[in-house]
Amino acid sequence: MRKLLPLFAPLLLAGCVNDTATYQIDRNDHALTVRVLQDYFWSKEATLRLTAARLPDCQRQMELGEVALSGLEIELFASGPDVYTLRAGEDVWQVETQGCTQLEAPEANAVTGQILGVFHLDEHGKLVFETAEAAEA
Repeated sequence: MRKLLPLFAPLLLAGCVNDTATYQIDRNDHALTVRVLQDYFWSKEATLRLTAARLPDCQRQMELGEVALSGLEIELFASGPDVYTLRAGEDVWQVETQGCTQLEAPEANAVTGQILGVFHLDEHGKLVFETAEAAEA
């Protein structure tokens, strides 16, 4: 039985979400990348991470916490010069890309700014970023 255990290990990881999607801000070296990582296929939640990059000045990864996978939608707002807000339901995070730092986020119902788009899982379970213009079309 012990010899068979390694053969079953890939089955435990099959179906897990481990994906990233990126919003390019104004050039290739200025971006926000969201990563969703589901540890086990039976888990209904995943860890959410954000990488803010404005190269060569800064690049930083921030762990945002756990989010529900069912109906996952992470809205992205431009909330000021180099300030971006992400909202998933009642959870809100704010980051500035001048120094790649996480800011104190407003309440979910107090989010302001221009909606840029939404990070979500597509029909194949892949994380994608859909711009606001594409969503309206």
